[in-house]
Amino acid sequence: MRTTDVDRRLPVKPVAFQILLSLADEDRHGYAITRDIATRTSAGIRIEAGNLYRHIRSMLADGLIEEAGRRPARERDDERRRYYRMTALGRRVAAAETVRLEAVLADARRKRWLRGRA
Repeated sequence: MRTTDVDRRLPVKPVAFQILLSLADEDRHGYAITRDIATRTSAGIRIEAGNLYRHIRSMLADGLIEEAGRRPARERDDERRRYYRMTALGRRVAAAETVRLEAVLADARRKRWLRGRA
C-alpha cells in the first residue's frame, strides 16, 4: 500500500485542525484565527499566541497553509499582520481528517459512550 502526502499528515493535531477549519472560509491573520476558534467553540478552545504561531510555522513548513498574497483595503489593514490561507493539500488533509474523526465518533456511538447526550 502506498502512503500518500495526505496519509503522512494524519492524524492532524487538534489545534492544527482548528486552524484549518478557521481558514476554510476565508484568509485570516493570527488574531482573527484565535477569535474565530474561540467563537466557534463557545470559548471552549482558547489558543495562546505562542502556541498558535508554533502551529502556523509547522503548517507552513508542511504545506498545509501559506501566506496569502491578497490583503484587505489599506484602511482596514495593519501592515504588521500576516494573512494565511489553506493550500489545496491543506484542504485534502482537512477533508481526510474529518472522515477520520467521523469514524472515531461513529465508533464511540456504537460503544454508547454518547448515551443521553444531544
